[in-house]
Amino acid sequence: MTDSARPPFPPFDAESAARKVRMAEDAWNSRDPQRVSLAYTPDCTWRNRAEFLQGREAIVAFLTRKWNRELDYRLIKELWATHGNRIAVRFAYEWHDDSGQWFRSYGNENWEFDAQGLMARRIASINDLPIREAERRYHWPHGRRPDDHPSLSDLGL
Repeated sequence: MTDSARPPFPPFDAESAARKVRMAEDAWNSRDPQRVSLAYTPDCTWRNRAEFLQGREAIVAFLTRKWNRELDYRLIKELWATHGNRIAVRFAYEWHDDSGQWFRSYGNENWEFDAQGLMARRIASINDLPIREAERRYHWPHGRRPDDHPSLSDLGL
């Protein structure tokens, strides 16, 4: 195992895939682009909406821009399916822009991992729904979602 290995490793079963999904959620909720980038291969390829990226430097730059625009970001991910070295995820996150308009962004991601458990490919489709502040469902403090916080399924999302 190398210093950059990220267990659990493929092939994934439902339990190891769910752990991988929660680890990704926790990293993204840190809003630390450098930390998040280390879960990806150095030459990872992304499609995020209509933007195409390659490599950790591009990921860090993308996430820095994202979290400078998407304020008070909070994310919940949920395993959808897994097979071999691939995981499908659904997610929803809440954030507001600099004018105070809140959004809930819904999406799906397809992930492909190398043998060391690093993500080599990420394909994300995302839609943004403007919401009123009173419609927010994610109220935990910045950082990791508490273990007792409802899941997407629990919230009916």
